[in-house]
Amino acid sequence: MDYNFLSKTKLFMGCTAKEIEHMLICLKHKVKKFDKNQYIYNVGQVVTDLCLILSGSVQVENVDVVGNKSILDIVKQGDIFAESYACIPDQPILVDVKTCEDTEILFINIPALFSESNSCGHGAKLIQNLLRVSSKKNLNLSMKIFHSSSKTIRGRLVSYFSEQISLQGTCDIKIPLDRQQLADYLGVERTALSKELGKMRDDGLIKFHKNEFRIMTRERLDWN
Repeated sequence: MDYNFLSKTKLFMGCTAKEIEHMLICLKHKVKKFDKNQYIYNVGQVVTDLCLILSGSVQVENVDVVGNKSILDIVKQGDIFAESYACIPDQPILVDVKTCEDTEILFINIPALFSESNSCGHGAKLIQNLLRVSSKKNLNLSMKIFHSSSKTIRGRLVSYFSEQISLQGTCDIKIPLDRQQLADYLGVERTALSKELGKMRDDGLIKFHKNEFRIMTRERLDWN
């Protein structure tokens, strides 16, 4: 276990490598490796662990009754997932989680963390960090809902690009999603998304190569 790496994650922020080593001894934790495209959780499972990605990445997705898939989140190295479900006793998970690549995950038992018998002395710090991370993730989910609120694909793209410009501080942005992931994230068909990106390029609004975009004139972004 690389405790120095863990000390740099948001979940263990403010904890030394030695403190984390002692903390994990107190908590019921385990480390597992998964192959690419392997499911970690399926809809309906009861989750008791928060999961921190040591290497690799996972995709959190929802598939409706007719098979339409929507990507809710891409979770990368150093980030966590499933914590909200783990904090609610007997709450079945409502999404599927699968790996995007070969992935190694640290599982931390939430009931053990919240137990009054937890004597490691660092539980309060970990819980405080968990609250911060969960609040940030809830904000990101709210932004996804906001991006998907427009009736047009261009409107959804403009909303997403605008957020990325604000986050990255430049009109030359690199997004963390490929075309299919972006289409799923915005709730549109990939073919329709690619067609609209082509139209925006032809209209002189953007230039792009793979997941790198240049917004030519931010003021000209058209919602229609």
